[in-house]
Amino acid sequence: MLKFLSRVKVEFNALDPRTASCMEFLAQCNSRKAKESNPACEVEVKRGNVEHPPQITVTFVNGVEEAFDATSTPVHRITKMILEKGQLLETEQMFREAGEQWPVIIPDEELSQHAPGTK
Repeated sequence: MLKFLSRVKVEFNALDPRTASCMEFLAQCNSRKAKESNPACEVEVKRGNVEHPPQITVTFVNGVEEAFDATSTPVHRITKMILEKGQLLETEQMFREAGEQWPVIIPDEELSQHAPGTK
């Protein structure tokens, strides 16, 4: 998961009972496998008198930043979204390295062509 991220920021009030997603996400970020996937990813934890609800903010390697409300979003959904966006970044990079245009533009006439059946 961390291989697609350049920065992770987890903010929560240590006395807030809604911190389960933050704690689980931090545990995933601090796992050996995650750290080995991207040792350069910066993981920042801000706990204490945070006035807003628990929040996880991630910055993707392309600079796009996204914040998640950790009180209403389960950690598995946050991880799934990160992995899906990361796969899209990998696909984009593959096309660019191959000298192809991104995003791929499929002409309308090709979209309406009949596809042959398979056995």
